[in-house]
Amino acid sequence: MNALDSLTRHEPLFAEARGDIQVSFEFFPPKTEKMEQNLWESIKTLEPLQPRFVSVTYGAGGSTRERTHSTVERILKETELTPAAHLTCVGASRDEIDSIARDYWELGVRNIVGLRGDPPEPGTPFAPHPQGYANAAELVAGLNAIAPFDISVAAYPEMHPDSGTREADLDNLKRKVDAGADRAITQFFFSADCFFRFQDAVADAGMDIEVVPGILPVSNVAQTRRFAETCGASIPGWLNGLFEGLDDLPAARQLIAATVAAEICGQLYAGGVRHFHFYTLNRAELSYAICHLLGVRAQS
Repeated sequence: MNALDSLTRHEPLFAEARGDIQVSFEFFPPKTEKMEQNLWESIKTLEPLQPRFVSVTYGAGGSTRERTHSTVERILKETELTPAAHLTCVGASRDEIDSIARDYWELGVRNIVGLRGDPPEPGTPFAPHPQGYANAAELVAGLNAIAPFDISVAAYPEMHPDSGTREADLDNLKRKVDAGADRAITQFFFSADCFFRFQDAVADAGMDIEVVPGILPVSNVAQTRRFAETCGASIPGWLNGLFEGLDDLPAARQLIAATVAAEICGQLYAGGVRHFHFYTLNRAELSYAICHLLGVRAQS
């Protein structure tokens, strides 16, 4: 068999990725009118892909509470999308958080992403509110006591920096599962093997829960490094090399970002993954391109 014969026996990476994939997208609430315009252009671009849900983040210390609520409300009223509102434990009492959750339920929001949350000051240790939920597991239990929300929680394939050990990290996830979480969405990673090892560890720990890989299309390595420091993700050396010398070539950066993310998604797909959660950073093009490669196409 010559090299050409060998090549023709293998289909392209995404040749069979058609019709069996679901996606979801994460956005953050805009701070300015221009950012709001960019956000809604991205939402309208991605809406025809019929995502499972779209989540809206909640700033450190609850700093974007009102903007998160207004963004979720607009998505609910002006689109056919299913919004998932982020809620955290930081800087609010149980009564305040419960009131926000009830307001969401009355508004028609049925999906929540329940998180411990980051401290308002980067680098400072997490400290629960004296009258608040101490952690995400307590928050999930509290939300389930209010209404039958569909609740997603965070998971960390490379371990959250505050956990100390892999066992402690898995125990924390298990408490969230036992409290009634419906799925776990991972922080971003750059190795499919890393995700599969984590998926196996979750199953071995007796957790029967869907684990959804979080995908971050990278076009700014410095920004990604800042994100990684807060969530325990590692940045491989080869990623730095791929973007070296491209500071003034944004189109080239986008092509490489899409290629890297698509390759990871292809490996995950080959391993049986059928749901992907994209951290869009309020930009649609990269996530849209990767979804297209995966066979997720606009529905008329």
